[in-house]
Parts: sequence; structure tokens; C-alpha cells
Amino acid sequence: MKRLTILRLLIIPILFCTSWGFFAHKRINQLAIFTLPIEMINFYKVGSNYIISHAIDADKRRYIDTLEAPRHYLDVENYETHVDSIPEKWIDALTKYGQKKLNTSGIVPWQIERTYYSLVKAFKAHDSLKILKYSADLGHYIGDAHVPLHTTHNHNGQLTNQSGIHAFWESRIPELFAGNYNLVVGKASYIENPLKAAWAIVKESNRSVDTVIRFEAELNGSFPADQKYSFSKRGNAVLKQYSLAYSNAYQAKMNGMVEKRMRAAVLAIGSFWFSAWIDAGQPELKNLIKIDLNAEEKRQADLEDQKFSEGKIIGREN
Repeated sequence: MKRLTILRLLIIPILFCTSWGFFAHKRINQLAIFTLPIEMINFYKVGSNYIISHAIDADKRRYIDTLEAPRHYLDVENYETHVDSIPEKWIDALTKYGQKKLNTSGIVPWQIERTYYSLVKAFKAHDSLKILKYSADLGHYIGDAHVPLHTTHNHNGQLTNQSGIHAFWESRIPELFAGNYNLVVGKASYIENPLKAAWAIVKESNRSVDTVIRFEAELNGSFPADQKYSFSKRGNAVLKQYSLAYSNAYQAKMNGMVEKRMRAAVLAIGSFWFSAWIDAGQPELKNLIKIDLNAEEKRQADLEDQKFSEGKIIGREN
């Protein structure tokens, strides 16, 4: 009896994660490199290890910074009944809602704009490290904006008795099936208005929220309950996750939705990177300077890694 009790305590449900899942974020950032023109692609290929490995830095910051979490989502219902009623410009939203509401209800489109102009500044400064840093971060926020469940207060199905759907959609599904996705998306194009482009992404994602929630609810109602989850052992822990059969059924029911959102994210990230380079005056990406992190920046990076490894996340689980 005692042994069974201990075993139960070690069963860990893998039903939550933070934004797209680490696999998808890294894959999306990696593929965005191949949308770039010849004047940029060599620099990004050389820096690809950084772009890929730091694709999850923004998630790591959520472990130490209380203001980081809202940069990854926008809970439409917390603002208005329809996304089109939310002011697009930051100053107008700040005037209408106040800083506290923005910090609790999400600011991802404005964070995309902010990070975009940080990347433009890095290009102008010829700072190779900051170009890579802001490129990786911009890729992360744009990737998050492509996830429907990052645009609703019911972000993890907690309001519809579907807790765990967030990681199911954005992590479990791509990890299982992305190897069969067509993620070759063509060439990046110039974005005239980065903020409007960010809002267009959020609005497109928000249109799919009902489908994401409804399809899983329908599947859950018809699928054998004893076949919904599977268990696997990792070290001393037994992991509970959505079964391959259930995942296959949800993937088929959505008719390529996750693949389409991943494709859109890859192209959008490449286009934002390309546009930032254009807006910076198309600087030559050779013989750039490298400005190392100062002592405080290094301390923050080390702290992020420590808290991340401890799993002490601040804010909601997305």
C-alpha cells in the first residue's frame, strides 16, 4: 500500500506549458531564418544556434519578472466583447484601461511593436549580440500571438472544464506531428506598419478560439475515457499526457490548424526581422561589433536560468 501511495505522488500530469512549447518555438525561429534575403541570411545562419537556443528566453524571464507574463498574451474578453473594439495604439489603450488592467489582461501586440523597434535600434548600432537577442525575443512574442489560446481569458480551458488544452494544442500536437508539416513558407516581405501587422496576427488567432475549444469538447464527449491519456516513465516520475490516439483524433479534427498557424508564424517572424533591417537602413551585416553583457545583465541571465531550472514560474500558466 505504501509503495502505491508513493507511486501516485510521483505521477506528474504534463497538461500545461508556457507558450508553443519549447520544441515549437525553437523550430519556428530556426525556419524563419530561411525566409530572409541573401543580404541577411548568412549572418542569421552563423547566429542560428543563438536564435534557436534563445527562442525560449522570454519564457525564462517569466520566472523572475512579474511584468513578463502579460507580454505573451492578450485576453480579449477582459478588454471588450470583440477584439476590434480594443484601441490599437498603446497610448490610447493606456488612457482607456490604465496600466494595471494592461498588466493583468495582456499586451502581446504592443510587446511585439516594442521589441521590433529594439531590433531596429540594434541593427542601426551594428551590435551583433543585440540583433540576435531581439530577433530571438521578437520571434517568441510573434510565435505566441499565433496561438489562439493566447488571445482568450479561457487560456487553458479552465472555464469550460478542459484544463490542459493549452499545452495539448501548442506543445503535444506539434511535438507529435510537426515532422509531417510543410513549413517551407517562401520569402519574407516588408511590413509597412508593425503594430497593425501584430494586431492582424492577434485577430486571426482570436477567430479560432471557439473552434479550438469546441472541437476538443466534442472529441472528449465521444472518445473512450480510458484511452484519452497515456503514461510514460521519466527518471523516477511517471508522466501523464494525452495519448497518441487522442492526439491523432484532435489533429485530424482540426484539419491542419496547428500547421497553418506554425507556417504563418514562420513567415511573420522572417518578415518582421527583414522589415527591421530595412527600417534600420539595410546595414551591412559583416564585421559587426559585439557588445558583451554588463555585470547586471549577466546576473539577470544567471538568475533566469536558476529560477527556470527550479520551475518557480510567476504568473498564470499559459
